[in-house]
Amino acid sequence: MGEDTVADVRHYPESLRRARALEPRWYLGEDMLALDRRAVFARTWQFVAHRAQLEAPGDHVVEQVAGMPVLLLRGRDGVLRAFPNVCRHRAGPLAHSSGKGLGALRCRYHGWLYDQEGRLVAAPEMQDALDFRAEDHRLPPLRVAEWQGFVFVALDESAPPFESVYAGIAERIAPVNLGAMRWTRRDAWEVACNWKVYVDNFLEGYHLPLVHPGLSKALDYRAYDTELHEWYSLQHSPLRDTSETYGDGRAWYYFVYPNVMLNVMPGRLQANRVLPLGPDRTRVEFDYFYAQDAASLARIESDKAMSDEIQIEDLAICEAVQKGIASGRYEAGRLCPRRESGVWHFHELLRAAYARDAATGARP
Repeated sequence: MGEDTVADVRHYPESLRRARALEPRWYLGEDMLALDRRAVFARTWQFVAHRAQLEAPGDHVVEQVAGMPVLLLRGRDGVLRAFPNVCRHRAGPLAHSSGKGLGALRCRYHGWLYDQEGRLVAAPEMQDALDFRAEDHRLPPLRVAEWQGFVFVALDESAPPFESVYAGIAERIAPVNLGAMRWTRRDAWEVACNWKVYVDNFLEGYHLPLVHPGLSKALDYRAYDTELHEWYSLQHSPLRDTSETYGDGRAWYYFVYPNVMLNVMPGRLQANRVLPLGPDRTRVEFDYFYAQDAASLARIESDKAMSDEIQIEDLAICEAVQKGIASGRYEAGRLCPRRESGVWHFHELLRAAYARDAATGARP
């Protein structure tokens, strides 16, 4: 699915005009959660940190990606590197938490020591182990990418080239410069639904008039449009009568498969990361960045109030939808081509990921 599949009222592909949502079983159960972690999250680029957390040598971030403990480190040479936060001896952690000043990587369990490039340099009291060679116990490196101040990790070599995933976003929203905005705060919400229910909800403006009356006043629903690209979709709309809350211009809502949302307003970026905690439990992290001009800074409080209102509305409807899916009375419904092309695009990417997993014969 490339640029030629951009959703247009005159040129919907037949598969979209016939589309149904995912079957209920894709939103339920531990087996499905394991499949999502294996086939989706482990094989895609995952947003794990921001440049501000990794500015100086020794700055490091400890995270979980698809169930794997990950250590991300800015080395003495200025290079960002990532490794499984798992010692090659007996799986002890190399760091317990994010922080500063990390030098060599010493396992917190038995003291095996690795340099910042992952080479084993000391293994206490292993002199009696036959055929033990330090070079056989190097930490496996993970792929790392930095874009507009955001740092990403990919666990699997099958993840597509990073440049193809985020291609064209920065150019499209210019002169807005995401990398120049300054981080202000992080909010986190937990919602009682499958992570895909939350993403589905983000991917369409169909629900705006009923679920978000306040936001509907800020956006021009008649001009609200969706574009589809290979690895992301874009919803955008002109802003109207919002000088006190959002300013003049456009609202850009990017979804980058499988779980990153970039909400761009004049002078502001809200970056969302959607993380499955269980089959019917999701954590959504919201990082807020603002341009440093007076007008943008003056809108921070009103922006927070509006964002919290929208999030509370979304949580309520997503939790209700999860209950409906689990009720046993729901069958996959037809999608609206005009308003739900982003949902269709997301589902097609998921179907492809599940098919690739089945073809490999992978198991949890």
